[in-house]
Amino acid sequence: MRRVGCAATSSALHREIGSASSCRLTTSRAAGSFTATANKEVQGLLDALGAARVFDLEQPRFAGAPTHPAHAPGFNYFLHRHHARGAPEARTSASGLVVMPEHSGTHIDALAHQAENMLLHGGVHVDSGVQTSVGFRIHGIDTLEPLVGRGVLLDVGRDQRLPPDHSITRQELEQAASVSGVEVRAGDVVLVRTGYGALWDDAPQYLHAAGVSAGGSRWLTDRAVRAVGADNMAWDVIGPPDPELGVTLPGHMLLLVRAGIPIIENLNLEELAAARVYEFAFVCLPLKMRGATGSPVRPIALA
Repeated sequence: MRRVGCAATSSALHREIGSASSCRLTTSRAAGSFTATANKEVQGLLDALGAARVFDLEQPRFAGAPTHPAHAPGFNYFLHRHHARGAPEARTSASGLVVMPEHSGTHIDALAHQAENMLLHGGVHVDSGVQTSVGFRIHGIDTLEPLVGRGVLLDVGRDQRLPPDHSITRQELEQAASVSGVEVRAGDVVLVRTGYGALWDDAPQYLHAAGVSAGGSRWLTDRAVRAVGADNMAWDVIGPPDPELGVTLPGHMLLLVRAGIPIIENLNLEELAAARVYEFAFVCLPLKMRGATGSPVRPIALA
């Protein structure tokens, strides 16, 4: 059953976010009236946020965490400045260096991440004017706006973790939505749970997570969702080419290239699923790394 309280809170959040974002369009000509209206809308949003539960959807980052072979060596952190006795003053400092591919840990793919026959989304040809040694001039992650809106969890692995390398069909996505009592709408951020997020500390098993089939990805593009995400390494099943499209990771081509829909990978959906929260306010903020093909993120769900 749906968690009624969380659904109610989530609905309130959706209303308040919409009201607060539109308050600047108030038609009142009096500055005082406009300020009062804006303050009321913002207070309503703050009240709704204060009543919400926050779900952290990022996986921990550490050396040895699961990494796609194409993005080795993954995350590494080096403490290069240490607190030490004998400093000139009582105050001391420590700081470190982070070395990682943009596509490691919980991250979001920019539209520049994938091409089909050397064409990016919108028919942009990948040439030296678009792809440079310091990044992309078009469709880089810095062009992706913050994701703030309605989120939906499709818990395909609700009853048990899916088999290794299982390809999730559109029928399984439809069934997950039906069982949870949610409707996937245009503009939604749809998160798919396979159950493999619980194996984040076991890289060999995690890399054989279930993934969404080409048919499942098409089902989501048909619904004009805003973004998708999953608790696995690559959204798709890693390895086998799709028999119809003839490419590996077919969802990447269908979503990023053909539909312009970003993909979030390596999500932690365990707490959200355990609470049986299937509809929520979703917030995800990519870093503005100019020209990058992806970005680490720390998404949250509020319900």
